[in-house]
Amino acid sequence: MKKQLAAVATALTASLMAVPTAHAIVVRYAAALAPEAVGATGSGLVTVDYDSVAHTLLIDADWSGLSGTTTVSHIHCCTAAAGTGTIGVAVTPGTLPGFPVGVSSGHYTSALLDLTLPGTFTAGFVNTFAGGVLGNAEQTLIAGLDAGKAYFNVHSTTFAGGEIRGFLAPIPEPQTYALMLAGLAAIGAMSRRCRAR
Repeated sequence: MKKQLAAVATALTASLMAVPTAHAIVVRYAAALAPEAVGATGSGLVTVDYDSVAHTLLIDADWSGLSGTTTVSHIHCCTAAAGTGTIGVAVTPGTLPGFPVGVSSGHYTSALLDLTLPGTFTAGFVNTFAGGVLGNAEQTLIAGLDAGKAYFNVHSTTFAGGEIRGFLAPIPEPQTYALMLAGLAAIGAMSRRCRAR
């Protein structure tokens, strides 16, 4: 029976690892936005969708209650420790394309940001974190997102260094949870049968 349990576990692991290469794999990252400086106000939510086949990012953010009005916004990466610290801008020099300026609340959905283009990343990020090679920038950014070392930041007239921010974290898609729960249920059933004998 232990061999059957091991076989089920092996099959479950293999099915979780089997990913079709022809289909886009979209990973969603999310964060709650909160004040990052003493006296700052505001809150919001942001999601970032990464398409590993198209090599794109799509950013969707909502915020309200800023003490100042928006000036710029971007993704910073990669802090020394997950969920804390500050670091320079990684994605996009200046500000995100089309980000609304001069508002204390709003909504932003980016155009697709092409991670193969040099204008998507700052030179500082490419030189410091990607070894000076644009081709390394995408994987470096995604590693930072996966590790919780990248944050979305909204800067304002009151807080030029950033009024609200949130460290982005990956959100597993529902299919992964369903598959994992089915596998755990199968292992539990096999285990109960083993104990009953």
